[in-house]
Amino acid sequence: MHGVVMVMKMHSFGFYNGWLSGLWKRREGLRRRVEEWERGGRLEKEMVSGVTSSVEKRDGAGVVSRRHGGGEGSDGLEEISAMKSEIEALTEELRGKATSEARAYPSNLTVWNHYEYIVFPTVVYELEYPRSNKINVYYALEKLVACFGIIFVMIMISQAFIYPVVIQTVEMKAQNMPLAERFKHFPWMLLDLIFPFMMEYLLVWYLIWETILNFLAEITYFADRSFYDAWWNCVSWDQFARDWNRPVHNFLLRHVYHSSISAFKVNRHTATLITFGLSACVHELVMWCIFKKLRGYLLVLQMCQLPLVRLSRTKWLKNRATLGNMIFWLGIFTGPSVLCSLYLIL
Repeated sequence: MHGVVMVMKMHSFGFYNGWLSGLWKRREGLRRRVEEWERGGRLEKEMVSGVTSSVEKRDGAGVVSRRHGGGEGSDGLEEISAMKSEIEALTEELRGKATSEARAYPSNLTVWNHYEYIVFPTVVYELEYPRSNKINVYYALEKLVACFGIIFVMIMISQAFIYPVVIQTVEMKAQNMPLAERFKHFPWMLLDLIFPFMMEYLLVWYLIWETILNFLAEITYFADRSFYDAWWNCVSWDQFARDWNRPVHNFLLRHVYHSSISAFKVNRHTATLITFGLSACVHELVMWCIFKKLRGYLLVLQMCQLPLVRLSRTKWLKNRATLGNMIFWLGIFTGPSVLCSLYLIL
């Protein structure tokens, strides 16, 4: 998982700075054109001024009046004005969320800026983040102690309630028990695992999003603590996808959903399908690492969220928050135990 996080961080860093690089080149090109036009205008004025002076000295007549490209000059002024406006807009884009020029592109391309971003509890790169003024040592220690305490509780639950079921499945496979015979034990395994896996599921969430991320944020002066929203009040699975893991949701929104629309010219429904598909593949990769087998159960169940999202928007479930929340919690209770039981049995 840490490797996946690093890949996401590197992609966000490279993608955003690459996009800013294109804007910077565009702005510098416009600046050169404006400078060339202004330099040419100054030379032209000097030449016209010199010619006028020589005519006046030679003729001794009244004021010599000359016009040079009246219509073209007016069009040129409008074009230059448009280019200057675009330069200002590009400068604002290059500044991004930075509060000073020292943090804006390309001044941000430093080794310190890169490794500072690496340790921040976020996977979406920005030129600057909200920062706190000091470290609350007691808060940091609270989260650190909670982290190890939660790990201890998770180990105890695993040893007491999950490990015996795992050993049972290992023995069934060691005895070359037929698959049909093993599936007869599936309902009982599911009942044995539903509450332990529910506890582990919630504790893993608390471990990562409440203790580890807040501890990292505190010791790095990172002030943006919106790691999750009140996902336990979700009434649909698309709301759960947004609220459960805010850092990853923001990454998928910027680098998968919007990038799919802009790069592949797809509509928002196809972009949503691509986003859910990529997320499901990464989650399946995690399950592969845990169980050492590739089955695709998690991928299929996660993709089933799409029709469930559509169902939640129908007249039968729309504006029925209590019913939607009950269906959501039913999925939370049964999903982890069903998944892990399938991975253990097959």
